[in-house]
Amino acid sequence: MSGEPKSISREEVAHLARLSRLDLTPDELDVYAEQLDSILTHVAQVSEVAADDVPGTAHPAELANVLRPDVVVPGLTTEQALSGAPAVEQDRFAVPQILGEEQ
Repeated sequence: MSGEPKSISREEVAHLARLSRLDLTPDELDVYAEQLDSILTHVAQVSEVAADDVPGTAHPAELANVLRPDVVVPGLTTEQALSGAPAVEQDRFAVPQILGEEQ
């Protein structure tokens, strides 16, 4: 992107609002046009700084081995897991039915 960024007009914002099915007031159109114009200006400034010899990154700091080791540990027994349940049925949590029988 070179040169001065193209400004976004109030009419373009109104068109985008119609496409997005947003009902914006005239005041909102003015505010959003100004905000979008500011965003485009900042994007243009960042684009000017980016150099071709700088490789793209997904993270500013290099990350390695960010996951913990996958270690098997003993889990709860059925009795321990169900010990605090308000209702138990056939070694399972009992909950009220919320769907009809046809489901």
